[in-house]
Amino acid sequence: MVERTLAWLNRYRRLKVRYERRADGRQAFLGLGCALICWSYMQRF
Repeated sequence: MVERTLAWLNRYRRLKVRYERRADGRQAFLGLGCALICWSYMQRF
């Protein structure tokens, strides 16, 4: 399950290449990526 989730997160270029120097910026984009994955999953139902 973890490998699948990481593969889904690799679709987002901003998470693949680390542009932010501060950890809180990266954490924000990680949360946004997870929210987008959940949103696309919920769209199916």
